[in-house]
Amino acid sequence: MATWNVNSVRSRLPRLLPWLDGRSPDVVCLQETKLPADAFDELVTPALVERGYAVAHHGEGRWNGVAIASRVGLDDVVAGLLDEPLNPGGNPLRAEARAVSATCAGLRVSSVYVPNGRAPDDPHYRYKLSWLAALRATVAAGDPARAVVCGDLNVAPSDEDVYDPAAFVTSTHVTPPERDALSALGLHDVVRERWPGKRIFTYWDYRAGMFHQDLGMRIDLVLAGADVARRTRAAWVDRQARKGSAPSDHAPVIVDLDEAPDGDCGPVVPPPSARR
Repeated sequence: MATWNVNSVRSRLPRLLPWLDGRSPDVVCLQETKLPADAFDELVTPALVERGYAVAHHGEGRWNGVAIASRVGLDDVVAGLLDEPLNPGGNPLRAEARAVSATCAGLRVSSVYVPNGRAPDDPHYRYKLSWLAALRATVAAGDPARAVVCGDLNVAPSDEDVYDPAAFVTSTHVTPPERDALSALGLHDVVRERWPGKRIFTYWDYRAGMFHQDLGMRIDLVLAGADVARRTRAAWVDRQARKGSAPSDHAPVIVDLDEAPDGDCGPVVPPPSARR
């Protein structure tokens, strides 16, 4: 399975489809699709169906949007979270399109795009913590051992998941309440557990050559319940998809269960050409 914040599926479709053809994941979770339902169904769904995927999408237009595409079943699709909070600056009547869940080959898979939080003193920070609490309640309401939460969590789990902790001391993504909320999900961070102590990033800002200098963050995660985590055979970041023209600012994360067609590669493929 794989997860990828594509940062506009319309813009990234010329990269997404060849990537699917090359990597051929059984399940792929997408974030920041940035398309309403009708536009996604017209532009994206036919290409995914042609490749053998069933598709669930929860979108709203210019912002947010999440999807799951599966070749191994897509049952009991649910958009949103239990008691999902509202964005304090958004639509007062409707939750944002930040989560969609479905059962795929016996696993309860959720594609999530956690709110950014903006700044620790901003109302959106409290919204972020409330949203993570709703995600925890949603996972707990099912069978946590078979849960898989994939996506852009907008939290770096520890200081080793940012290029320089000192650069983030006044920022979101690294504060103790955010990290505690992530830990409270009670799931295994399968990439970090497989590669303890390794330099692994999934997001690099477009500005200032951050990607080429390997100045990034690891905020795109695959979090799995105990039954799923013990089946992990490979877990890695496909850095190749972040290279080239018109990329997303995120790279896909890939986790192989039961068998690993590409071998136990990783943690980042290919490794960065410049390290700092």
